[in-house]
Amino acid sequence: MSAASDAAATFRTLHGRAPAGVWSAPGRVNLIGEHTDYNDGFVLPFALPHRLAAAATPREDGVLTVATLGSDGRVQESGPLIIGDLKPGSVEGWAAYPAGVAWVLRDQGLGAGADVAIAGDVPSGAGLSSSHALECAVALALLGLAGITPGTGAGAPSLHEVARWVQRSENDFVGAPTGLLDQTASLCCTESNVLFLDVRSGELEQVPFPLEESGVRILIMDTRTKHSHAEGGYGERRRGCERAAELLEVKALRDIGVDGLDNALAKLPDELVPLVRHVVTENQRVLDTVDLLRAGRITEIGPQLDASHVSMRDDYRISTRELDLAVDSAREAGALGARMTGGGFGGSAIALVRESDVDVVGRAVKAAYEAADLRHPRLFTAVPSRGAGRDEL
Repeated sequence: MSAASDAAATFRTLHGRAPAGVWSAPGRVNLIGEHTDYNDGFVLPFALPHRLAAAATPREDGVLTVATLGSDGRVQESGPLIIGDLKPGSVEGWAAYPAGVAWVLRDQGLGAGADVAIAGDVPSGAGLSSSHALECAVALALLGLAGITPGTGAGAPSLHEVARWVQRSENDFVGAPTGLLDQTASLCCTESNVLFLDVRSGELEQVPFPLEESGVRILIMDTRTKHSHAEGGYGERRRGCERAAELLEVKALRDIGVDGLDNALAKLPDELVPLVRHVVTENQRVLDTVDLLRAGRITEIGPQLDASHVSMRDDYRISTRELDLAVDSAREAGALGARMTGGGFGGSAIALVRESDVDVVGRAVKAAYEAADLRHPRLFTAVPSRGAGRDEL
């Protein structure tokens, strides 16, 4: 069954009737451009085939009920949440994510309430943006119940605006200092393309990413070590970048180019130097990767992925033993390039692999984990897929 069908079936079981509609949103993989989004920089994600769906029906009493179908087949329910009483810190655990969306939309005049059931197959804690897929699906569901379809003009909010609402719910309600990459990817990605996003301007470009035609695949290596953006390491690095921008007297680190990097680093205290070096060089790697893809040279982006991982490992210091092992063993087995993806401190890595080498690389990664006495990673290939929207059952 699809995520949408599972969500609808869960809704019927709980409420004894069909939902008014189902909306779903995908997880994402960031091909390159990590920790650049909150520095007004450039990112290059694509949407996964894996999705989270929200089946929903409106209420008129200002109450939100949310239930989620777990991977074990068990349903968790949040209990009734009064939308008018929601405030940061008032809801804990998984329910804080849909509650935060309702809290933000309340400020847009949308507080009528809803019954929502959520289901899907985006791996949780794998650095593939399961929380943002959930939030985007719920946002589209609550908007859809109000008769609003984002991105259609005629007074409807743009998808970019909805992404910023979702970001606010995550930053201010949940308390996770995330940037704008994940929400925008989930809402705006399209099939067969990577999304080149200039975070500062909001400008989007769908860049062709013809994996099958080029004879390559993206192998995703979920280390099964969970991470959380609400924990301290992510926020510490974001605050360090903001402090560096203040010291350099720029709006954001985006304003420092590679040509001016050495001069900028000379003005900073030692602890901020590696953070700035990563962000500035990572922005350039995104631009260089986009140039290669525009030229149809997909098999040549591997060195950019490799350099990105080294930068995140050594300068940003967000990699882990498990991520490094996945990346290194994939490269040694013939991957064209590999890097960790997502916020770091666990989660997933990706490798650009020739189609003929996928099994060889996969076996090598598993063997490396077994030799290190680590739990086997979850391996799968993924192609760029459609973004969020309403589902037809």
